Parts: sequence; C-alpha cells; structure tokens
Amino acid sequence: MNCITLFLCGDVMLGRGIDQILAHPNRPHLFEPCVRSARDYVSLAEAKSGPLPECVPFDYVWGDALHELERVSPDARIINLETAVTCSEDAWPGKGIHYRMHPANVPVLCAAKIDCCSLANNHVLDWGYRGLTETLDTLHAAAIHTVGAGQDEVEAATPALIDLAGGGRVLIFAYATESSGVSENWAAVRGRAGVNRLKDLSADCVRAIAAQVHTVRQPADIVVVSIHWGANFDFDIPVSQRRFARGLIDSAAADVVHGHSSHHVKGIEVYRDKLILYGAGDFINDYEGISGEESYRGDLALMYFPTLDPGTGKLVELSMTPVQIRRFCINRAPEEGIRWLEETLNQESRPFGAGVKRGADDTLVLRAVT
Repeated sequence: MNCITLFLCGDVMLGRGIDQILAHPNRPHLFEPCVRSARDYVSLAEAKSGPLPECVPFDYVWGDALHELERVSPDARIINLETAVTCSEDAWPGKGIHYRMHPANVPVLCAAKIDCCSLANNHVLDWGYRGLTETLDTLHAAAIHTVGAGQDEVEAATPALIDLAGGGRVLIFAYATESSGVSENWAAVRGRAGVNRLKDLSADCVRAIAAQVHTVRQPADIVVVSIHWGANFDFDIPVSQRRFARGLIDSAAADVVHGHSSHHVKGIEVYRDKLILYGAGDFINDYEGISGEESYRGDLALMYFPTLDPGTGKLVELSMTPVQIRRFCINRAPEEGIRWLEETLNQESRPFGAGVKRGADDTLVLRAVT
C-alpha cells in the first residue's frame, strides 16, 4: 500500500467579515463590546489592504491553497471549522464573540474538497443549539464528515471515518478543552447537544480515549486526534499538553496529534516516529486590520502535509507550505514571511529535537536536530 498524505491546517473561520463578502451573507449584526456589525471587519481589512470584492466566488478564500492542494493531492483533507454554519439568531448569551456562515455558503468548503470538519471548538455553539443542529445538517448534506460535536455525548464522541481510495481508513477523534474557551455548559451530555469536551488532560482521560480508539481501530487505519487547546497568544507548550500528546501515542494508538486554538504556529515534535502539532495557528479568518499581538504574526500560516506509512502510522515526511492571509484570501507567503516561519519553527521546535529546512518551491520540511 502506498504512503498516505494528509492535509491539516490551523483554524478555519469563515464567519463574520468573510461571510459578508460571500454570495449569501447572514444579517451582519453582532453583540461585541466595540463592534456591532460584521461589515466593520470588512472595512478594517480594506483600510489595511485595499478594497475587497463583493459576492466573491466560493473558491475565493482558498486562493493559492487550491493550487497546493491540487499539486500535493492529499488522501484526506481535515480542518478545524471554527464557525457555525447557520442562520440561527440564538446568539449564546453573555458570549462576546459569535461566528457564523450562512448555510448557502457551504460550497466554500466543497471548493477545497474538505473531507472532515472538526467541530470541537469554542465557536460551534455561538448561535445556540439550533445553530449547532443546522451546522451538522448542512455539512452532512454537503457530504462533509463532522466530528467533535453532536446532539448528545455519543454523537459528539463518535469518530469520523474516511475511507481511502487505496484501502484503509483515516479515523478522526476530536476534543476541546476548557483552556481554549470551552466551558462545561458546552459539553455534550445525555439528552443535551454540545461539544466533545475533555474535563482535563489527565491519565484517566488518555485511558478513556484509548478505550474508544481500540473499539473501532482496524489494521491499516490511521488515527488522527484533533484537540482544541491552550491560550491564543503564547508560544509556551505546557508540560500537561506534552504529557497528554505523548500518552495518546503510547496508549491510544494515535498516529497524528493535531493541536490548534492558538492564533499562531507553535512548536512541532516527533515522538516515537509520530507527529505532534502543538498549535497549527490560524488558517483563514477576518482578523486583517485588527491591531495588537503583531509580533506573533497571526497573518502567517502553514499548510501541513504529513506523509505516513500506512502499516505503522509512522511519519515519513512533513512538508509545509507557508501562506499568508491577505484580503480574506490565502496567498503564498512572501520571502520575509517564509523566513519568519522558518526561524520561529526552528526556535520553538528545537527543545523537542526538531527543526525545519527549506525544500523545493519554498516549502518547509521537518528535520531532526541535535
């Protein structure tokens, strides 16, 4: 069986300002302390980068990423969708930020041939339980797998299964933590919809995940564990996260740990030949023009293409394509952005014995360092 290549990335946020330039925008009203209309985020981006087109085609936001996806042709495309897909007006009370994309704009995800959306994050319930139901129904109608949220704790915990053309499957398990802003009242329980929330990063939780994985995993399956965790702006990787990620590999047969929530890329580790992304950063959002925390370069992102041995799940290669969010669109990163990502990944991954080097076409390739 040939090696398997995945596409992973940071958070994909298609609501608010981005939703407003798509073909079917929601009503723009917001409930934020300082911003009351999603159109204001369009204006902020235009003030920084120039006029944005109205009613853009559904493939617009992906920009140069579409060429890369076509070039690499990954076997499965997995994202963390940090946006409710709904027209619901049930804004979660007391929550300052609410993201939503109109269901008629779901072809945006189809344009990039997304296979699976993790919904275990701190925005999927922004527009209430009605919004979550519409999100699930809309994605399923578009033949997109979902994982990490559901109408009860069973559905929220059920993994997504992607059948591979050459045989075998990719299993995706998705979880969210309190540290990423998912409170206990968002947790899916018996008789209540919600998110597949981890109560903590304890050994007991590792054992519970391991038990679930082992009930569904078959030989030649690749297991991806998607986790929304940690603060927004902080390069530090807590010991608890590192212990938990390693525990998933040791006990739960995880082949890839896909961490996200931080608004910037974080360090990478290869443990027992298995990939750990502690923070994949943001990939698409409407933050352009918002000032503050510029030193973290939230405008820069990576397209992660891990290639795995299907028999063992071991990492064969990790190639990353540097990109930049500009005009609500993914663009190849400029030279200074590539250098910043290269230097940052080398600095933040060195404690884990990893680094990167320039590859062909200005990609970054993971390497071991001593």
